[in-house]
Amino acid sequence: MKPFLLHKGKAAVLDRDNVDTDQIIPKQFLKRIERTGYGRFAFFDWRYKENGDPDPSFELNDPKFKGASILLAGENFGCGSSREHAPWALGDYGFKVIIAPSFADIFHQNCLKNGILPVKLDAAKIAVLMEKAAFTDGELTVNLADQTIWSSSGLEAAFDIDPHWKEMLMNGRDEIAYTLLYEDRIAEYEGRM
Repeated sequence: MKPFLLHKGKAAVLDRDNVDTDQIIPKQFLKRIERTGYGRFAFFDWRYKENGDPDPSFELNDPKFKGASILLAGENFGCGSSREHAPWALGDYGFKVIIAPSFADIFHQNCLKNGILPVKLDAAKIAVLMEKAAFTDGELTVNLADQTIWSSSGLEAAFDIDPHWKEMLMNGRDEIAYTLLYEDRIAEYEGRM
């Protein structure tokens, strides 16, 4: 994983509650064994009409959200089945940060384990950010070290994150890389056994 310290990017608005993992990445696309290539299938049933054309009524198809790397979402984002493919699809789509009032627990953990920062923020603050993103450039800066988010229009918000996961993201470590920090101690223990 790449270290996550500070991210500045355009925000896209998906003002829907209870977005489940089957909408994030529908089950028919779970046959691949790679972690990449899922972005084109993200939100597939919402993004495309039956004939394969982009559906202009889907929020993320709005041209103003093209190239967005921050997703502003509603309550209980990532609910449903515990598929790790959901953060793979969101990351491959281009999202580095997801901001929502709440997340499904397993989805939240899967994001952290895959280098995506899930930020829990008060619904009222998210509503203000959504309005700014819809009517302005929607650019946000997320500073993990300071645990702050600020908008180009001056709104600032603080967020909490578990210190362990903050350290993991800032150093670009997954759980295997974290375990390897203790490789000498593990080898010493194995040698004694």
